[in-house]
Amino acid sequence: MADEPETPGTEPTGTDAPEADAPEADAPETTSTGTEPTGTDTPEAATSGNEATGAKPTGTDDPTPAGVPATKPIPARPRNAAWRRLAGAFRPHTSRAQVAAAVLLAALGFAATVQVRALRNTDEFTNADRTQLIQIMDGLQQRSRRLETDIGDLQRSKAELVSGADRRRSALEQAQTRAQTLGILAGTLPATGPGIRLTITDDQAAVNASLVLNTIEELRDAGAEAIEINDRVRVVASSYVLDGQGGIIVDGKLLPAPYTIDAIGDARTLATAMRIPGGVVDEVSQKGGLASVLERQTIQVSSLHRVASPRYARPAPDKSPGSSSR
Repeated sequence: MADEPETPGTEPTGTDAPEADAPEADAPETTSTGTEPTGTDTPEAATSGNEATGAKPTGTDDPTPAGVPATKPIPARPRNAAWRRLAGAFRPHTSRAQVAAAVLLAALGFAATVQVRALRNTDEFTNADRTQLIQIMDGLQQRSRRLETDIGDLQRSKAELVSGADRRRSALEQAQTRAQTLGILAGTLPATGPGIRLTITDDQAAVNASLVLNTIEELRDAGAEAIEINDRVRVVASSYVLDGQGGIIVDGKLLPAPYTIDAIGDARTLATAMRIPGGVVDEVSQKGGLASVLERQTIQVSSLHRVASPRYARPAPDKSPGSSSR
């Protein structure tokens, strides 16, 4: 019974170890290469040998307690640097250059698709026969003529609009100029320009409404375009002059002496008209007054005349061509 071999996988104890005189053939192999462990082997070598054969170490060579497996792992083999570089090369990397290249390739693909479709459309004309081509040419010519007609109509419309706008602009400018002229003459707008200032001093109250009215008429005959008395009354075509208590009445306003008359026009002509023999200056002197004429480059006429609406007069209708008035 002592010569029967041990069953593989059983754990030997310290009391059941084989005797020293036992044959070496009965000892179990400890390594996969056929080398036998000795009593002086390190625990690591014994452990690796036992793991290769599936047998567990004895209590004399195992540093760990009986029944507890070894916890020290087998040292891993160092990885080859070439394999690491190869694995890194196949690892996906995304950069801006790659994204830009992808977008460019997509754009090129789209352009190629459009070009292919355009070539397919031209193939329709290539495969058309002579009759179809003639019909296509006739249709294109008719469309071209219609477009030319539309262009001509649009150009004429543009010319009419431009000329109409020019005419309207010119008419508006003329209307504004005429309104300004009529406003100055009617006394509804202030006026400025060269002219004279006539001052009549009357200490004896000898200057009456008749003399002032004669002075206004003389100024109008000499070309006065705007007349103002005492910086208060604007003299117009409908103005009237009356004798009043302590002065004269012009358009319902009492004006005391001295009388200052501003007239806008040619200053030399107006001054000559006032100084001529038998004129306004001589007539005022004969009545005991004093008249002085001062020529100025700028005369301001700021008083305005209030225009009343006519009670009876109305604008006459425009006469049609060929009509005769009775």
